[in-house]
Amino acid sequence: MNAVHYFDSISITPPYEQIYRRLGFRKGITGLSPREKIETERSIDTALSLIRLQGAARRLPIRKEGDAHIILPDGVTLDSRQLSKFLGDCDEILLMGTTAGPEIMQAIQTDAAGRNVTRGVVLDAAASEITDAALDWIAGYFDQILRRERKRLLHARYSAGYGDLLLENQRTMHRLLTLEKIGVTITESCILIPEKSVTAITGIRQSS
Repeated sequence: MNAVHYFDSISITPPYEQIYRRLGFRKGITGLSPREKIETERSIDTALSLIRLQGAARRLPIRKEGDAHIILPDGVTLDSRQLSKFLGDCDEILLMGTTAGPEIMQAIQTDAAGRNVTRGVVLDAAASEITDAALDWIAGYFDQILRRERKRLLHARYSAGYGDLLLENQRTMHRLLTLEKIGVTITESCILIPEKSVTAITGIRQSS
């Protein structure tokens, strides 16, 4: 149960609505000309061709000390009152990590430094939302397994750097998921590389 599960190839339907929302478009409020829509969709297709979604996930039992300390099996503690409250009565968590790979970041950086800044903005938004959607894909995969155990995942998830869970906890996430195996490294300032890489925590609880 505690082993890391790796996903070498994740395929998802592009979350167009979320991508457009990240770009600042609001349904019924922001308009797009036919030409702008074609160009935007073309850029999203380009992002898809450059993204190589991979992921990792790991189930771990936890115990709590007080209202702000979550103890993992190796003795490492996640200190966060908000995360502890979020997990509630869960005695197990799911750690997840996904990455879009290095090619999309190279394209974004090239566009941002050149004459195709507009496309670079779309590539960036698409990569962010698609990488995040891969977490949903992994959660869905584990939900199927958990149903057979009469358990379920919490609907939301929590990330290092959010609320009072300090960003430095990203090191713990990176280590426990052995993210180097899917090409993700971490800097001294706890930034994941490639940049379009994310980690998250959610709780596992008994089904009602």
